[in-house]
Amino acid sequence: MGKRQVVFIMTDSQGTNLVGCYGNRDIKTPNIDKLADEGMRFNRAYTVQPVCGPARSALFTGTYPHSNGSWSNCMPLGANVKTIGQRLSDNGIHTAYIGKWHLDGGDYFGLGRCPDGWDKDYWYDMRCYLEELSSEDRKWSRTPAIMEKREVEEDFTFGHRCSNRAIDFMSKYNEEDFFLVVSYDEPHGPFVCPAPFSSMYKGYEYPKHKNIWDDLRDKPEHQRVWAGGSLDGDKDKLKIQPAYYLGCNSYIDYEIGRVLDAVEKYAPDALIIYTSDHGDMLFSHSLNGKGPVMYDEITNIPLIVKWRGMVEEGCVCEYPVSHINLVPTIMETMKLPKSKAFEGGSILPTLMDKDVRCNDAIFMEFGRYEVDHDGFGGFQPARAVFDGRYKLVINLLTSDELYDLEKDPGELENLIDSKEYDEIRDRLHDRLLDWMNDTRDPFRGYYWERRPWRKDARPATWDYTGMTRQRKTDDEYEPRQLDYSTGLEIENSVRKK
Repeated sequence: MGKRQVVFIMTDSQGTNLVGCYGNRDIKTPNIDKLADEGMRFNRAYTVQPVCGPARSALFTGTYPHSNGSWSNCMPLGANVKTIGQRLSDNGIHTAYIGKWHLDGGDYFGLGRCPDGWDKDYWYDMRCYLEELSSEDRKWSRTPAIMEKREVEEDFTFGHRCSNRAIDFMSKYNEEDFFLVVSYDEPHGPFVCPAPFSSMYKGYEYPKHKNIWDDLRDKPEHQRVWAGGSLDGDKDKLKIQPAYYLGCNSYIDYEIGRVLDAVEKYAPDALIIYTSDHGDMLFSHSLNGKGPVMYDEITNIPLIVKWRGMVEEGCVCEYPVSHINLVPTIMETMKLPKSKAFEGGSILPTLMDKDVRCNDAIFMEFGRYEVDHDGFGGFQPARAVFDGRYKLVINLLTSDELYDLEKDPGELENLIDSKEYDEIRDRLHDRLLDWMNDTRDPFRGYYWERRPWRKDARPATWDYTGMTRQRKTDDEYEPRQLDYSTGLEIENSVRKK
């Protein structure tokens, strides 16, 4: 890598089921598919939390939502949490963030203020976009009916304006080391897009998979509460026809194509990373949207990496990887040291050889969807571990789940009480509890261990593990914490209180 250049492209609400190269060829995503032909496609890539803000918190800090403070939408990053923009710009890399941010506490649209570490001339969140529009057009930009009422020009959309800024940045700074983020809101609702995309899927029926008929009988109670009346619907007569959603999905592929063309023109040797924050249930398991479940429909996200001359073209990785791996990977490709604050490792060895496995397991969590209102189920704490075949989900307030995705890719059969899987379940559970301790999960405690099915769980004690875990920090960003007992700098980050 001569110049250190990375282009990071992400979408919102685009699971693997909405990308053609992941299997559904009815879905038209030619530019993303071409990127996969030219790079490495990860089939088992996972978000850390299937909600917009928390997912982004891991993508841009290298820490889990429970560590960085953004474990629900409209909860900002902690003041002592540094983004990759800050880390790279402090090392002479020109950093620019264009698009949806969702990490400043301003919820969906953001505050319109550029955070530390990013080029202020290119900062463009959704608040910035809205402030360019008239009051009338602001309303139209949030109204899918606009596509029936008037012609939608490309330049009207947020995605197009993001692409324009990204292309402009590359045209001006292609001789510099840079890290450019292009964060689209599309295909997230309200699905406003121009022709021909607005009518491309008119009449199309999204295929129904077996788990559409899941009655959630052996699943956690909160899932049945979420499903509500859809549990009683006639699934045989159900027609899934999200025409605007799919149209907007193909539209944003077009916009991604514009950015990829600019990369080819201005920075052909740049490392390109494409992913999304989460997917949409689309009535699988009788659920819709996103929320407190760990089903693949919303947690298994697309991840494609292209790096000319470095990453094998057209290859596929089947090992589990996570968004938590991306910041450490970018830092390593930039030839910068890994921070002690990062809670995942680099997957650069996998990029160099798809047969190298970097994660024995990946982890996911759920805290809350939204704190500004209660239309999404409230507090539903969950922690999950996936080793590439088995997925264990601990739902603290309800009941738990275990799935064998090799035998049951639709996650229909909950094996949590199956004696045949006791050893596998308990091994994953131990791994999950260790991860919660290692990452200083503020919600950790005996209750995660003492599940009804865990026969050898330790007795409940107030001290639980009896250990304190201080933040492992980098001295250039945060002073070493002081020991409560002595007032001196801590020597061991993990120790008895």
